Amino acid sequence: MAVQADFIIENAKIFTSDPDMPQAEAVAVKGNRIIYVGTNDGAKEFQASSTRIIDGRGRTLTPGLIDSHFHLLWGAISMGSAQLYEAASLEDVKRILQEFAEKNKTADWVDGRGIRYNVISTRQQLDEISPDRPVYINAFDGHTSWANTKALEVAGILQPGKEAEGNGVIVRDANGIATGELRETAISLVSSLIPEPSEARKRELLKMTMAHMNSTGLTSVHNMNGDMEELMTFAAVEDAGEMTVRVYEPYHIKPETTEEMLKEAAEMAKVKGEFVRGGAAKFFMDGVWESYTALNIEPYADDPDAKPDGIYSLEHFTRMATLCDKMGLQIFVHCCGDGAVRRTLDGYEAVQRSNGKRDSRHRIEHIEVIHPDDLPRFKQLGVLPSMQTSHAPFSIAEGDIWPARVGPQRWHLSFAWRDILNAGNTISYGSDWPVAPYDPLFNFHAGMNRQKWTADDPDQTLTLEELIHGYTRDAAYAEFMEHEKGQIKVGYMADMVLFSHDLFALDQKDIRQAKPVLTMVNGKVVFEA
Repeated sequence: MAVQADFIIENAKIFTSDPDMPQAEAVAVKGNRIIYVGTNDGAKEFQASSTRIIDGRGRTLTPGLIDSHFHLLWGAISMGSAQLYEAASLEDVKRILQEFAEKNKTADWVDGRGIRYNVISTRQQLDEISPDRPVYINAFDGHTSWANTKALEVAGILQPGKEAEGNGVIVRDANGIATGELRETAISLVSSLIPEPSEARKRELLKMTMAHMNSTGLTSVHNMNGDMEELMTFAAVEDAGEMTVRVYEPYHIKPETTEEMLKEAAEMAKVKGEFVRGGAAKFFMDGVWESYTALNIEPYADDPDAKPDGIYSLEHFTRMATLCDKMGLQIFVHCCGDGAVRRTLDGYEAVQRSNGKRDSRHRIEHIEVIHPDDLPRFKQLGVLPSMQTSHAPFSIAEGDIWPARVGPQRWHLSFAWRDILNAGNTISYGSDWPVAPYDPLFNFHAGMNRQKWTADDPDQTLTLEELIHGYTRDAAYAEFMEHEKGQIKVGYMADMVLFSHDLFALDQKDIRQAKPVLTMVNGKVVFEA
């Protein structure tokens, strides 16, 4: 007698991401594993009186979606701040912050997250909101912040004398007085003074965030900032049976990190829970184009005098990456500029010469600009690209400052998803939340429909099939889990998403009309519309 299934989803258009069986119409689940994939008739063999039957009604079912670049705890905590992502003007900022201040009268600080560039520029603008209470707001990408006069005074940086370390910049006027804008490491001079929420509040915000993530079809993330303390926060939630998203957590390596400190990364690699695990290391090679901290081969188009050095020299990065590689850690490196991409590839090549080749699957994150000479090096070195479609300005008409920073001479090399894919690479996709929305369909739309900035630019758009693969099978490969998840296949984890439509029947411009109606993680329904 066949095993009795807990769930059977039938009459679905199943996109399995399994190259051996790309399509199916029914799937059966027992416990946390898939026990059957095939036809409706074949699934009946696993049906019992206790089996829940879900009618797919001809709608698309995919493997659970995996976001390959995420900041889960940081993003969840930021949900307790004023949300400025939709603020388009100074008036919007004032209204949102004043409403937040009114609702949080006992809080010492007024803080907001998600502001776009060019909306606010000076401390005086924030003084108008609250002159006697410190105000701090962080840009959507996390690389620039603005503070009011009171916050700068509390931090002791309003007047000249105290400066930031590393690549940080306290923007000052001609008299040396801080304007309110803080870049890169200068941010922490103020943000570190804002009281952290309690552990109970962190877990509350985390669970709230995961529930909403499940409603968009997300079942796993590759986290991009971490340490043992953060990993243990996730592990505690898993121990309580409350994790509904799988988390792959790296150890964040900073320029001041020593070889002795890497022992923490080794300890994190020993954590191998069903939902939470370590085993990786994360570097930042540069900053971002918007704050003139991306490492470039050629100068900035709108400020040729801005020539950032990058966060690591080649020698420093190679030394630390070699140690990580020798420990068996997978390495992720943030690279926005083409100079950062090249330096990281050079470092990976040096690591291979030192340690020998292995199935390391080291990665480069973002790759906002790439030099053509570096395109073939990914495949040659076995390095995986990890990219975020919604980072690209959708059209030149949006007025985003990014294209001006890069200049038309590099537009054809920008967010080159198609070029990188056509060079024989396996790309995993994600959002970089809270930098950009995590809703996969939002990111699918960006990847499928991005407009050329000039008629001569190459078409870098992707197909729906390519994007789903990048969010499932290829994302699982990018975390060494391709034999456990990322496909609807017998023996694999029962992580799946049923959508409201047949995604492939929709016009690609209408992809966001679809919504998940059911999300399953580890054999349990965690969201149902």
